[in-house]
Amino acid sequence: MSEPNRNDMLELTGIVRRFEQAGETLEVLRGADLRVGAGELVALVGPSGAGKSTLLHIAGLLERPTSGTVRIAGTDVSNLDDGKRTEVRRRSIGFVYQFHHLLPEFSARENIVLPQMIAGVSKSIARQRADELLRMVGLEARATHRPARLSGGEQQRVAIARALANAPSLLIADEPTGNLDPHTAEHVFAMLSAIVRQARVGALVATHNLDLARRMDRVLEMRDGLLVEYSPSELTPVGEPASLQGESQTETSQTATS
Repeated sequence: MSEPNRNDMLELTGIVRRFEQAGETLEVLRGADLRVGAGELVALVGPSGAGKSTLLHIAGLLERPTSGTVRIAGTDVSNLDDGKRTEVRRRSIGFVYQFHHLLPEFSARENIVLPQMIAGVSKSIARQRADELLRMVGLEARATHRPARLSGGEQQRVAIARALANAPSLLIADEPTGNLDPHTAEHVFAMLSAIVRQARVGALVATHNLDLARRMDRVLEMRDGLLVEYSPSELTPVGEPASLQGESQTETSQTATS
C-alpha cells in the first residue's frame, strides 16, 4: 500500500462493499481506489446503479465499507467510532446535492450560520463567515432572503456556500447542477470550480453531464465495481469511451424531451 500524500484530501484504497439481499451477496464495490488532491476537481461518472452513490457515501463517512481504507486529509478514518466519524464529517467534509435542501424557515445567511454553530463556532464569527461566503457566491444582497424568494440557481449557490461553511478539506457533490437549466448550471459550475481552486478544497463530483466532466481535472468511471480513469480530453463527442456513450445519448435524449 502506498504512503498517504499530504496533498490528498481524499484517499480510498481497496474499497469493497457487499450487501446481503434475499439470501445472496451483492458486491457493489470490488476494490475501488481513488485519490483527490487539494484544489482538484474529479468527476465520477457511470450509469445509474453502478455504485456511484455508495462510493460517495463511503467517501463522506455516511456508510462504512465492507473492507478497505478511507483517509481524509491524510488521516486514516476507517476504524473511527460513529461519534468521531460525525466529528470528522462536520469538520472536514462538505456536501452538495442535486436538490439544495435549504431550511425553508431560515434566510440564506442563517442556513450558512447554523452548521457553524453546530460545530461550536460563535454566532458572531459564524455570521461573518456566512457573509464572506455569500460574497464569494455573489449573493451578499440576498443574505436575508428565505429560499422561497431565491431562484433555483441562487438556492444552489447558497447550498454550496453552506457546504463550505466549516472550511472543509473535501467537498462531495452529487449531481450539483442536475436540477438546473443549462445556462444556470454553467454559471453554478463555474463558480464551484473557482471556489475549489481558491480554497484548495478537494472536490469529488458525481455527474451524468459529460460536458461538465470534460472540464474537470480527471474523470473516473464506475465500472463493474471498480474505477477506471480517463483524462478529460478522452471524453470527446466522437471519441468518448464506449461504456459512456449510451449514458451520454440518454442524457441528450432526456434534455431534448424536457
